[in-house]
Amino acid sequence: MIRQLVRSYVLLVAVAIALFTVPVAFTLTDQLRNDTRSAVLREADAMALLLGDGRAASCRALEEMAKAYDDEIQVTRTASCPADLPRPTADAALTKALEEGRPTTDWGSSVIWGPELVITVPARAAGTDRVVGAVRIVYATDEMTSRLWKIWGFRAVLAVLVLGVAALLGVGVARRLTRPLRQLNDMASKFSDGDLTARSPVTGPPETQTLARTLNQGAERLDTLIAAQRIFVADASHQLRTPLTALRLSLDNIADGVDDEFVREDVEQATAEVVRMSRLVSGLLVLARAEAKVTAAEPLPLMDIVRERLAVWRPAADERGVTIALGGSADGRPSVLSSPGHLDQMLDNVLSNALEVSPDGGTITVRVEPRGDVVGVSVLDEGPGMSDAEKSRAFDRFWRGQGLTGKSGSGLGLAVVKQLATDDGGTVALTDAPQGSGLCVTITLRASHRAGG
Repeated sequence: MIRQLVRSYVLLVAVAIALFTVPVAFTLTDQLRNDTRSAVLREADAMALLLGDGRAASCRALEEMAKAYDDEIQVTRTASCPADLPRPTADAALTKALEEGRPTTDWGSSVIWGPELVITVPARAAGTDRVVGAVRIVYATDEMTSRLWKIWGFRAVLAVLVLGVAALLGVGVARRLTRPLRQLNDMASKFSDGDLTARSPVTGPPETQTLARTLNQGAERLDTLIAAQRIFVADASHQLRTPLTALRLSLDNIADGVDDEFVREDVEQATAEVVRMSRLVSGLLVLARAEAKVTAAEPLPLMDIVRERLAVWRPAADERGVTIALGGSADGRPSVLSSPGHLDQMLDNVLSNALEVSPDGGTITVRVEPRGDVVGVSVLDEGPGMSDAEKSRAFDRFWRGQGLTGKSGSGLGLAVVKQLATDDGGTVALTDAPQGSGLCVTITLRASHRAGG
């Protein structure tokens, strides 16, 4: 928009300059032509009078005047005044002067003028209208051309300077006019990034101020509603933990004191549902905290955190004969920008899902690959993978894929991973594993270039 305003402003100034300077320049050019023609014609008339007078003094005066023109004076010789000057070439202009007694002017070109101005005037005998000869002045227009360049060149340079100043002023004016719109755009960008506290200054024209007030009021209302929703989810999840824990303990006590296999089976099924509900409540609490953005990203040692989480998950993998391998091309100790605890939770959720879908005796591969300003952490499993439709829904809350271990997930794992990665300025992507079977979950986070990171 700034470019369009500047172009419009500069175009308007250019049109104004053209309307003002071009007619003036043409007027000055015409004036230069007329002044030059009048001056040369007066000289030619004076010489024609001397030629027609025929006296010796007049002839000498004619020759003296001719010297000032550097042999550019041509006259027809007459018996009374045989001046030693070049004779004009016989042409239509000379014929008009001698036979019709009319002066002629030839600029040598239909565009402004040519290299020479040729004026031919008749010379009449003193006191009569009888034409006795002709005088021709061949005037070089080099000086006129130089003056023409000065006329147009000065105005062209002046126009360029004015347009340059107009462009600078246009940029300043355009930036000032569009500042409220840019502030509104910044607010919208922050909103799209999840910052509901963003507000726009109420500045600019009345229309922009009204828009800013409306958006700020809407943002305030939306922030209040979402904050209330987050508080409700966090409080509800927290309050549900205690009765669920008590219920699980009660079911465990019942299972220990019951010998009936049918009753024990029912109790174990109820316990499994309580465990699933506990995991669901824990996921909701983690998601609510992640959406609240209570912490700021800071440099964290990536490899240390990855090795620590792999060590935690290896015992559970060993129970099923699943191998967890660490690979990749990370050199040294790369660090990433992440909030404390976020990377641990993301890895836990992804590894939990990978272990859920991995067949007994399978392999889970974790790769760490720096990519310039970002670092990718990929977790590859050998499970059934996902179709394109399943991948499109995998980050939806409460959506659950098909596992192989018989356990039921909460459906919040990947939703939590995406929320935490987004809060840290990163991304999460789901692709097919390179080996052709399984899923590859890639978490990409911003790299921290702090020395020793």
